[in-house]
Amino acid sequence: IPDPTPSSRTHETLALAREYVLPVYARPPIVLDHGKGSWVWDCDGRKYLDFTAGIAVNALGHADEGVSEMLRSQSSKLLHASNVFYNEPSAALASLLVTLTQREGGLGYPTGTQHSTGVPGAKAFFCNSGTEANEGALKVARKVGKDRGGATKTEIVCFQQSFHGRSLGALSVTSNSKYQDPFVPLLPGIRVGELNQSEGLEDLITENTCAVIVEPIQGEGGVNCANIQWMSKLVQRARDTGAVVIFDEIQCGLYRTGTLWAHSMWPVECHPDVVTMAKPLANGYPIGAVLIRDNVAETMTAGTSMHGTTFGGSPLACSVGFHVLDRLSRPEFVFHLMKTSAFLLNRLEKLSEWFPEMVRTVRGRGLIVGLVMPRDGDAQRLADLARERGLLLLTAGKDCVRLVPSLNVSEEEVSHAIDVVESCLGVMARGDVTVA
Repeated sequence: IPDPTPSSRTHETLALAREYVLPVYARPPIVLDHGKGSWVWDCDGRKYLDFTAGIAVNALGHADEGVSEMLRSQSSKLLHASNVFYNEPSAALASLLVTLTQREGGLGYPTGTQHSTGVPGAKAFFCNSGTEANEGALKVARKVGKDRGGATKTEIVCFQQSFHGRSLGALSVTSNSKYQDPFVPLLPGIRVGELNQSEGLEDLITENTCAVIVEPIQGEGGVNCANIQWMSKLVQRARDTGAVVIFDEIQCGLYRTGTLWAHSMWPVECHPDVVTMAKPLANGYPIGAVLIRDNVAETMTAGTSMHGTTFGGSPLACSVGFHVLDRLSRPEFVFHLMKTSAFLLNRLEKLSEWFPEMVRTVRGRGLIVGLVMPRDGDAQRLADLARERGLLLLTAGKDCVRLVPSLNVSEEEVSHAIDVVESCLGVMARGDVTVA
């Protein structure tokens, strides 16, 4: 167990943060200094195995040499020029996103679609974060709604335990009182359904609905996976009413589940009109994107000031994004990811047998996995104990510990992490829990 006594350097940083940084985060009293791969070190030299990956962001781990070189080379060439002008990296990244989606499935393309004349296209819009991506998607859907159904087709459907961001529009469709209550009133015309609940879909999605926004796997809400049969009914109901279907794949997309999109292998009748993404796309450099089918994207036209951004789609962000996505999409990378995922899930599934009172089940796919702990407070206690023992974990929802390591994490690192989790659960089972 690392020495919990912080150094003067750590004390000074914490004091500066308390005095000058807006206190909106509940953070443990450690100050991270550097990282490499799946490991990070704090200012006092303590080493941690990072199974948070910057909240599912650092797909290639910390201090990746390829990413560092791309940042260096592009920033020394052209860092920012705004969207007043074209730049090569943004066009290249948009092309890669569309052609990979056609090849691997998603957004209405069956797996193996060849990019050719006659195949329906798609367009990308680049921004700086997942929240911005969702805001952009909602704006597009509002415009399409008015095109299709007039001034009354403005309602948006979202789902309980969702998380779509903290700006006013995205927050309005984040159905969680913890996030929403301090800022009401929010946007009007929001209707809230229940994930995987088919009953009442016709009343939920009506002729006045312009958008349905849903996560195929709810990350912040507790690693809750949407059922394919339910999703098929949901999408069909949206199609029947002319509503735009938005899949928020900010946390579960871009190979986190082992496929390009969490919905890539689903039947095309379960596919959305719009996909939003962000977190892993540039391995920690800020970027977000919206991928839109052409028959929806055509409502947005140049020179009308319908939407825009100063920083989105910068040469630097898109160069790094192209580099990262190119590496994530390589077959040998995906094979390693899925092999590691199978090993992780096999280890985790034993925990419910060994600790049945504390661990109910394991949820998720690929390397977005949730350990469901039904007793009040157990999820946070496990995360705190693990941190003291050199393992960084996240909680999700009310009862879940979330494991979202870097996508190139090794089996040896997974084995070490689960050994720590097992030891923490053993301590909790004995009732001997004291967290510094």
